[in-house]
Amino acid sequence: MTAKKRKLHVEPRPDCSDLLVNVAFATSDRHKVDQHFGSAKGMLIFGIGKSEWHLLEAIEYPDVHSDTHQKLPHRIRDLKGCAAVYCVACGASAVRQLLGEDISPVKVDSGQDIHRLLSQLQAQLKARPSGWLFRSVTKHKQPKSNESAQNRLEDLMDEDW
Repeated sequence: MTAKKRKLHVEPRPDCSDLLVNVAFATSDRHKVDQHFGSAKGMLIFGIGKSEWHLLEAIEYPDVHSDTHQKLPHRIRDLKGCAAVYCVACGASAVRQLLGEDISPVKVDSGQDIHRLLSQLQAQLKARPSGWLFRSVTKHKQPKSNESAQNRLEDLMDEDW
């Protein structure tokens, strides 16, 4: 029996309140983006804030030779909570499915250093984010659900006037 994937969660989890966005990188060596999304040997997921970033998860996919279309839903599920995935290529079907889950595929040239990309994202967060990064940060700032808004309304109703 072969493992379908290995997933490492980095503990202790950093204080996520300082992290504005999670981003994944398709990598074979954990240093540079050098993989096609559907056949990537591994993914690194980082949480990024204005002053720091943290590795949150490392995922390895040992069986990269099986049918890519059957693997896509699992890979996309692994990226839940990510705003984007950096890769050297991404098929049309994968792009549609990623966008359907609010994950933007970002194509970069093979060999791009992950730490350099993280620094660039951090600089955009400090300045003026645009595109998918702006949408993700804006969504991050909104209340998580109607339940939290309802709780706030109830708290206001209980206050002395």
